[in-house]
Amino acid sequence: MSELPRLPRTRLYEQVAGQITAWVEASGLRPGDKLPPERELATRLGVSRATLSQALVALEVIGVVVVRHGDGTVLTEASPGQHRIVEAIRAHADRLPEVIETRDALETKIASLAAVRRTDEDLARIDDALEAMAADIEAGGRGVEGDERFHGAVTAAAHSLLLARLMGEISDLVKETRIESLSQPGRPQNSLAGHRAIADAIRAQDPSAAAAAMHAHVEMVSDVAVLREAP
Repeated sequence: MSELPRLPRTRLYEQVAGQITAWVEASGLRPGDKLPPERELATRLGVSRATLSQALVALEVIGVVVVRHGDGTVLTEASPGQHRIVEAIRAHADRLPEVIETRDALETKIASLAAVRRTDEDLARIDDALEAMAADIEAGGRGVEGDERFHGAVTAAAHSLLLARLMGEISDLVKETRIESLSQPGRPQNSLAGHRAIADAIRAQDPSAAAAAMHAHVEMVSDVAVLREAP
């Protein structure tokens, strides 16, 4: 007799994401409306702040909400329903390892080429992105926009149209990993330090060091809760 297929275990933050979705529907919230502050929402749902935060990150990754520094969590689209929410979150978790592998392969080569081909203008764009990320983190943000600008500037510094096109093809998937990573406790500062190591190697025109720094950075930012807790 064949064994019955095992049902996937629902993680707590997935359940909470579904609870948030149900609450949004019951409250009649529309795109553009703000969710209550995290402390208040956690109390309403009877969950810890940590679990609520992880659920909100999952909802942000799949595009249901956006977290704006100084403005809170804003609903970006009508809720697709609890069942579809969990499906979307799990689809993100399933593809995350492959996205990370692809990032590592492409961006490690890109960093190496950038160290050889970068111009003074390229370095200026890289430094501007670092400053923007540092300023956002200092103000209490996660540095998401500055992170995106930095990797875009490094890609441009490689002066490879095909590699830039390939990065463009996966940009939406990379954005998912970026939000996931920068929402981890202490990650924005660590990510910024990784960026600075990459920039230093590119400035020194050391392709091996640039590749190693980018590889170490991608490995670090790929350590996210959704993978650590996968069943």
